[in-house]
Amino acid sequence: MDYLLSESQVMIRDLARKIAQEKIKPVAAHYDESEEFAWPVMKILAESDLFGVYLPEQYGGLGGGILDMCLVTEELSRACGGIALGYAGTGLGTLPILLHGSEEQKKKYLPAIASGKRLAAFCITEAEAGSDAGSIKTTARKEGNKYILNGTKQWITNAGEAEIYTVIALTDKAKGVRGASAFIVEKGTKGMEFGKKEKKMGIRASATREVIFTDCEVPAENLISREGMGFIVAMKTLDTSRPGVAAQAVGIAQGALDCALDYSRTRVQFGQPISSFQAIQHMLADMGTQIEAARALAYSVARMVDSGAKSVSKESAMAKLFASDVAMKVAVDAVQIMGGYGYMRDYPAEKFMRDAKITQIYEGTNQIQRNVVAANMIKETLKK
Repeated sequence: MDYLLSESQVMIRDLARKIAQEKIKPVAAHYDESEEFAWPVMKILAESDLFGVYLPEQYGGLGGGILDMCLVTEELSRACGGIALGYAGTGLGTLPILLHGSEEQKKKYLPAIASGKRLAAFCITEAEAGSDAGSIKTTARKEGNKYILNGTKQWITNAGEAEIYTVIALTDKAKGVRGASAFIVEKGTKGMEFGKKEKKMGIRASATREVIFTDCEVPAENLISREGMGFIVAMKTLDTSRPGVAAQAVGIAQGALDCALDYSRTRVQFGQPISSFQAIQHMLADMGTQIEAARALAYSVARMVDSGAKSVSKESAMAKLFASDVAMKVAVDAVQIMGGYGYMRDYPAEKFMRDAKITQIYEGTNQIQRNVVAANMIKETLKK
């Protein structure tokens, strides 16, 4: 379909596709097996200026928006969802600064992120605060011109690899979520440590660790917005970033479909390619249709975000849940079409299936997304 992309967006998409197919696809299996973080690929993305596509020009970016980031994320994920997450996770960690940071914070941190010299990470999840993000326990106590952070964040994407962390912590426990605040913490800050690298079902090339704060001293000027705004910063960040998860899911689904299509044309049974069998054709048709619908929704919501719409919670949740459900279904169907070969690790279909699953879980499970969608729909009817 023609999504009426601008000339610059077409160039960004094509560049990302070229890097994905030439630099990521050949090494995807290696990084999945070794579980290493793909720094050589991150360097290529940095040299290609892709880290800055969604950042303003005055901070070293290319002046695009969330749609531009989605285009890159989708193409990279089409080759490897895990490697792509090093890029997409940096976007998630950057958005709190971009959306709510002071001018001084933006000037200090965004240029290094735009150039790809420094990756970012977003820290909100804790052992007892997953879907219930309001149950965070990490605290930030102000002492003079600094805050003292204590607590542990769990399952943080890019942890240990990133240099810049946006962290949600409680500055006033008595107020609950209204007492949460957002901070920028740099890697190497005394009192900040990382847990072991988690071993995961999928996205194995992505680094996932605990981030541990023990009397970690953070300068007061690293407070994002003001005290008590942390939960709002977090929710606005996730509303803005969820089209990116949708784009990742679309890319994974497209990669799985690519595998299934190629296989169906070359696999011969009963004297003919299996692509000639109506049962396979119908599966392929459904897969392609579902992917295009998910892509259309993801791009539409990304454009809505870029337009400056006041509220995108419902639409962002829709895009994320629909695209990730499509990714899982398409990946499972790709394995089915490829049969025993699809189940073998010598072929990429099973990896796409493993990678697809996390898109239904992180940045809010799809059950939570449905809650968000329904709550907004009900609220809208009350206004009529």
